Amino acid sequence: MRKVRTAHTAELGGDELKAVRALLDAAFQGGFTETDWDHTLGGVHATVWEGEELIGHGAVVQRRLLHAGRALRTGYVEGVAVRSDRRGQGHGSAVMAALEGVVRGAYELGALSVADGTSGFYAARGWQRWQGRTCALTPTGMARTEEDDGSTYVLPAGARLDLTGVLVCDWRNGDVW
Repeated sequence: MRKVRTAHTAELGGDELKAVRALLDAAFQGGFTETDWDHTLGGVHATVWEGEELIGHGAVVQRRLLHAGRALRTGYVEGVAVRSDRRGQGHGSAVMAALEGVVRGAYELGALSVADGTSGFYAARGWQRWQGRTCALTPTGMARTEEDDGSTYVLPAGARLDLTGVLVCDWRNGDVW
């Protein structure tokens, strides 16, 4: 039987964090970096368990995105993965339903950057592709992030948006989106 748990990073024990990291390393086939891991921590995690086995994970962390002259309190989704032998059974949807509840309850906007081949999954859940330009507010000023145009998706949760406008993310190490 599937059990979905939501908890802040501070509430996860060391063994649970190790299980999450192992799941993400396996799901991203070695492409999940220390910086990616850092981006996943400090927010609310949704985990899916079958008995004692972790089979799915996602997290939502707080960020500030700038749009139309406003700084929007944003729930940014990170580290979404389902164990390869359990994909296609609704576990990813269970993770996202829990995270979307957090976004809608605590933020003006949800945002995420899709991995290759996953845009249909998020679009079917009501996430909308950002059609305008993306930028990052860097230590040296605003910089275009053209490589992220088309891969950024948003979930309006109270914010008024022009999906063709400019969306600017706050600075962080590693992948800014």
